[in-house]
Amino acid sequence: MKFLLGLILCLCTLLISSANAQVITSPNDVNAKSSNASIKFETTSHSFGNIIEGQIARYDFKFINTGTEPLILSNVSASCGCTTPKWPREALAPGKSTVITAEYNSQGRPGTFTKSIFVKSNGGDLTLTISGNVVKEPEKPRSPIIIR
Repeated sequence: MKFLLGLILCLCTLLISSANAQVITSPNDVNAKSSNASIKFETTSHSFGNIIEGQIARYDFKFINTGTEPLILSNVSASCGCTTPKWPREALAPGKSTVITAEYNSQGRPGTFTKSIFVKSNGGDLTLTISGNVVKEPEKPRSPIIIR
């Protein structure tokens, strides 16, 4: 009986000590900044000033890969449907530069605005900002009507 009790105790100890499972990390779980790519923008914000309602305002955010590995933009998105980002889908070699173009459609949106563009890459995540003031187009002076 003592032998059986001792055997059960040993098996339980062995079972408990082997319960530490090995954790396997998939590539998708790795932090986005784990590579040696690095993204550096000339500026992360731009003000258009006053723009006339109906115009599409565009600005090119220039950036460079200052890292030692190719830079890959995994996603670039805007805070609303009035702002459209255009971005390169191919990898950017170290030392090379390119642009993300932000377009703001001012149609039907008078007044001040501030919009965000979210950039996700293997060189880190950041936010670009555009702002401005949409004004109505000035009315053209009317020609006087002369009645005779």
